[in-house]
Amino acid sequence: MKVIRAKSAGFCFGVERAIGIATTCAAGGRCRVYTDGPLIHNRQMMERLAQNGILEIGDYKSEKRIDGELDLSGSSDSVLVFRAHGVSPDRRKYLQSLGMRCKDATCPDVGKIAGIIKMHANKNYTTVIVGDPEHPEVIGLLGYAGNRGYVVKNKENIDALPDIKGDICMVSQSTMFTDDYREISEYFKSRFPNTKVIDTICGATKERQKDVNILAQKGAEAIIVIGGKHSANTVKLAIMARRTGLPCFHIETLNELDLESIGKFKTVGVTAGASTPDFLIDEVCNKLEKL
Repeated sequence: MKVIRAKSAGFCFGVERAIGIATTCAAGGRCRVYTDGPLIHNRQMMERLAQNGILEIGDYKSEKRIDGELDLSGSSDSVLVFRAHGVSPDRRKYLQSLGMRCKDATCPDVGKIAGIIKMHANKNYTTVIVGDPEHPEVIGLLGYAGNRGYVVKNKENIDALPDIKGDICMVSQSTMFTDDYREISEYFKSRFPNTKVIDTICGATKERQKDVNILAQKGAEAIIVIGGKHSANTVKLAIMARRTGLPCFHIETLNELDLESIGKFKTVGVTAGASTPDFLIDEVCNKLEKL
């Protein structure tokens, strides 16, 4: 079987940076490292990090109190790492109040969005975030809007909004579809003309989405998307792959791959989310090439 691997498959800069920060803090297991919720959205990578003393505590949304999960007996040798998705200002203050050394692994692209929201909030703008209201990135970003922030996911959410007075700043979750964001923002502006729309989709997301179409153009008969089921950018990659009209298989690991179904194709494309490690991608590609 011929395998076409997307150039952008695998870790983005923000994920590599977060793992690098946590790994450096762990110092080969000599230092306890805690992450407030999953550092990145890949279960297999989090399990591998746990073997190096990097422990996930709290919950998916980084909302739960974690006091009881921390061992503060040797707090000078322990580090609390803020996840790649970022946290709200209130959550940051809470984490910093726990008496443990903190390191910020927030993706710089997410940090940039937070800065945009904060700057406009200080100018009395209302903030509207286009994205998933249950995603930790969006939850964290909304905190920078103060009490003047909304999250919308579709046109129905926009229709349900109250009348917003004054200036509005619109941003998106960093992993949104480019076309979807354009469509939603245009619909939003038709109701709220006094809206400043800012493109905050990260470059890695745009590159990944573009590469899905390139796989189809290069002759892939089916597309395999590797990555966590909780990973927003991976789920969106799978949706985009289906939009090409080709069969799509979204898997977390090789064990989930339906070899009987995939075996009928001569050429397949493989891509992966921004938090999917190379060892998972390599396993899938090596298996496919042997079919």
